[in-house]
Amino acid sequence: MNITKQLMTMDMKAKLSTVWIFVLLNIIFRDIHEMLKPGFIEEVMTGIINGNQLTEGLFLIGGIMIEVPIAMVLLSRVLKYGINRWVNIIAGATTIAFIINTGVTDLDDTFFAIIEVMALSLLIWQAWKWPNPEHSHGLKT
Repeated sequence: MNITKQLMTMDMKAKLSTVWIFVLLNIIFRDIHEMLKPGFIEEVMTGIINGNQLTEGLFLIGGIMIEVPIAMVLLSRVLKYGINRWVNIIAGATTIAFIINTGVTDLDDTFFAIIEVMALSLLIWQAWKWPNPEHSHGLKT
């Protein structure tokens, strides 16, 4: 592979991975921020948070939700162009759906959700517009 094509591909992979790290940190810090809310510990002790019964199924869904951004940090860097592009678009849209369907219960949830959706929208747009390195700048392999 030509060095220019390698640099173009590595640059976009790094950008996508960095956006996933940004989204992941926002999700984590939103959760930490939620734990600081007065009465949160008492809510956890009852087994009901924001009106939702804590169940194994709910924990599994939460695990899947957070695993998508975690996996995408790595996958964005190691997958080849074609599959990388589509996996980022699909994972980005799926994560937006998770964020929206989780529901926001207060102002800080809304703030973090807006930031996460904006970042993921940028990620989807960047992946969509990512030029094929095989066809960029008139380079041929």
